[in-house]
Amino acid sequence: MSTTAQSGSAVMSLAPSTHLRRRNLIQLVTTRLMALATVISVLVTVGIVLSLLPTTFRLLREITTQVFGTVWAPLFEPSQYGMAPLLVGTFIIVLIAMLIAIPIGLAAAIFLSDYATFNLRRIVKPILEILAGIPTVVLGLFGLYVVNPEFVEKYWPIGEPLAYTALGAGLMTGILIIPIVASVADDALSSVPRAMREAAYALGATRREVATKVVLNAGLSGVVAALILAFSRAFGETTIALMVAGSYAKLSANPGDPMQTMASFIGFAGIGDAEVGSSAYNTIFLVGTVLFTVTLILNILGNRFISRFREVYE
Repeated sequence: MSTTAQSGSAVMSLAPSTHLRRRNLIQLVTTRLMALATVISVLVTVGIVLSLLPTTFRLLREITTQVFGTVWAPLFEPSQYGMAPLLVGTFIIVLIAMLIAIPIGLAAAIFLSDYATFNLRRIVKPILEILAGIPTVVLGLFGLYVVNPEFVEKYWPIGEPLAYTALGAGLMTGILIIPIVASVADDALSSVPRAMREAAYALGATRREVATKVVLNAGLSGVVAALILAFSRAFGETTIALMVAGSYAKLSANPGDPMQTMASFIGFAGIGDAEVGSSAYNTIFLVGTVLFTVTLILNILGNRFISRFREVYE
């Protein structure tokens, strides 16, 4: 009888405790919630695509080859649907923004990761991240009332800049994405093992050589990720482009001219007087599809580059 009691107590001791069962339940619920969040993210993306494509294909069947024209005026009569001005305006503004953000952002990231003292980094890094939260409408107002009239109109040598310019929009968008480049690139460079820096110093390398030839190369995949993130942010920027570059879709290579981007057209036409279901209204879906497609392709190419050159350290 005592043997039976001992066996029963042994069996009972192998059962999971109340605390362990609670932990397992919490882990199961957390896992399911994360899986649900992942599924929802995928479904939202698929839903966006499915909502854009039918209207886009219906409009393309209507306008056919007009989409390859050089005049974009879908909200006027006679309507014209050449997307070249939107594409050119978008890429010019994004190019100007990247020319501003890449050197300044990377310089800031290299300084924070290899030159700044611990106390200085602790002060500057949070300020830099706070700058990323500045409302775009504030930058738009600054570009409209300060940059365009006080700098672009006075000092841009080509043409006669007016109140709205692509150059001003590009400068403001560049300022907008500088914190993104600097913060993400700094995280990538700071993750490079200290041993690599010390090995380079032991071989006689200067601090500049260590920062630019060792650390930057080792953290290249993270730096590229920062540039991709900044590019995508600039590519989809609406408020600054609408306020500073204007809403006139002009096909021009002069950044001193007013231009319209794909994102700013969506913002402009979406609050306009276009009748729902009309061709003018359906152009919003067409431009949205092109914007989504271009961004997706560039992100895929960037991710493939990151995967190819990613460095894994133990």
